[in-house]
Amino acid sequence: MKNSAILLISCPDQKGLNAAVHEFIYRAGGNTLHADEHQDLERNLFLMRVEWDLAGFSIDIREFERHFQPVADRFGMTWRVALSTYRPKVAIFVSRYDHCLADLLYRRHSGELACEIPLVISNHDDVRRWTDFYKIPLHVVPVTKDNKSAAERQELELLRPHGIDLIVLARYMQVLSSDFIRQFPPHHIINIHHSFLPAFVGGKPHHQAFERGVKLVGATSHYVTEVLDDGPIIEQDVVRISHRDTLEDLIQKGRDLEKVVLSRAVRWHIENRILLYGNKTVIFD
Repeated sequence: MKNSAILLISCPDQKGLNAAVHEFIYRAGGNTLHADEHQDLERNLFLMRVEWDLAGFSIDIREFERHFQPVADRFGMTWRVALSTYRPKVAIFVSRYDHCLADLLYRRHSGELACEIPLVISNHDDVRRWTDFYKIPLHVVPVTKDNKSAAERQELELLRPHGIDLIVLARYMQVLSSDFIRQFPPHHIINIHHSFLPAFVGGKPHHQAFERGVKLVGATSHYVTEVLDDGPIIEQDVVRISHRDTLEDLIQKGRDLEKVVLSRAVRWHIENRILLYGNKTVIFD
């Protein structure tokens, strides 16, 4: 297993940034494994991801902040550091459509997603065959228009003991309330929307697309905010539609996309490859 640290930085663009970061790592005995950066010229913004091997690194990672903060202060950096060995705890919310859930559980089981999934929460019991197969506890919390607040309180109680780092809405067909979203730090909930946002927002986007006669259908994974389907976009993809395709064909093609788009977004998040600014994301290789 790779034992490395990842540093994510955003700050005003200025001379000497690259040199300062790499020199800091070098002087502490670190060997850089990957480095990537992006400049937004309009905003004069610099964003960077650098990963280095911890073998021979002389700074205890628990003391990293104390040592690195003078560099950060000099350049006005907003930054965070993460360890590749850390396995974030991910909770999956799902309703009756189980294709995204099954895909995520398989990718976690095969090692593609380096995370732990301590529980799955659903408002229906239909997905139990998958959670039983992968031996992950399923908690069924029915949701109606009359019990939504109580259901969300129950969900929060289920999440609390696990120290959840990320919630993934894998076709969870309920709109989370602002009160629920505020219980978590920003950009800690990922959703899959079954259209190419910002087109066809809200419910039944495939039906909207079919009626519009589109030639492409898409899927979008994004961070959840209090504004429905408006959070920063992480990943999107499309597939071509023929005039011969029925509504059912369109839905099936869309579901194939949803699995891939959501798994990419989750993997990039848990591998600390995403930096946000404004309502945009930068995805580092």
